[in-house]
Order: sequence, then C-alpha cells, then structure tokens
Amino acid sequence: MTKVYLGLGSNVGDREHQLKEALRLLDAQQSIKVTRVSSLYETAPVGYVDQPDFLNLCAEIETDLTPQAVLKNGLDIEQQLHRVRKERWGPRTLDIDILLYGNKIIEDQDLSIPHPRMAERAFVLIPLQEIAPEAINPRTQTKIKDIEVPDETVNKYHKR
Repeated sequence: MTKVYLGLGSNVGDREHQLKEALRLLDAQQSIKVTRVSSLYETAPVGYVDQPDFLNLCAEIETDLTPQAVLKNGLDIEQQLHRVRKERWGPRTLDIDILLYGNKIIEDQDLSIPHPRMAERAFVLIPLQEIAPEAINPRTQTKIKDIEVPDETVNKYHKR
C-alpha cells in the first residue's frame, strides 16, 4: 500500500457536507483507506477571486491503486458530487488534487505529482503540514514541515 496525500476543496453549496461526502466515497472504495484528515480551513479564492470562499482540507489515504487510477477515482467522485468545469479556478462543488503519491515523481499529459503549485498555496500547505509534517516532496527532498508557507496568503486562513 502506498501513502497518498490529497487536497480537497469546495466553495459551492454545503461545502462541509461536500468534503465529508467526498471522504466517505473515497473510504468506501475497496482499494482506498482514508487514514488521516486535517482540520477544515476556510480560505479566500486564488486566481479567479470573484467567487465564494472555499473550505479546504488534506487527507492521507493508503491505496494499491496506480496514480492514474487515483486520479480517475477522484474525478469520478467530483462528478458524483456535481462538479462542473466551466472555467479554470472557478467555483466548484468539489476539487480533489493528488499532492503526493509515495515518493513518485510523475509528469504526463494528465497528471503532475508532486502537485506543481503545492508549495505556493497556503490552503494546501497548512493542512498538509498538520497531517504529514515528515512527508517528503520527492522533487525537492524537502520535508513538508520545512516548506515555508507563502506570506501573502497566510492572513486569508481561518481554522474552523
């Protein structure tokens, strides 16, 4: 089994319910076990800012699925929870991103692991540091706890 770290976010509808339902659907899979979940964090949007605030969390799962199968599983759950992709960084009922997959580095057309903007986003780093401080970014060989949270976004976070 491989430890995989996911980032989840929602800013449409009942955000907390969407995130809890996504975790339930992940854990209901035979080949996935949710082993740790961070606190919820309320965050201002990044990129396209004219939209509601997000609730974000990170989750640790253990799986024997390939990275591509984890991606497909996440996309399927997003669809089940009515994700509509109209614009990049736009409002969404649910977003599931693979942040780390064991110690793998993957670059292909559909998947980039470690997540390429992970170190730039406090809404990822803060909950990831909470549940996986000793995990290592295989691209930089840096422990998650040692990655500095970007200053410009720290004040946008309110632990719920």
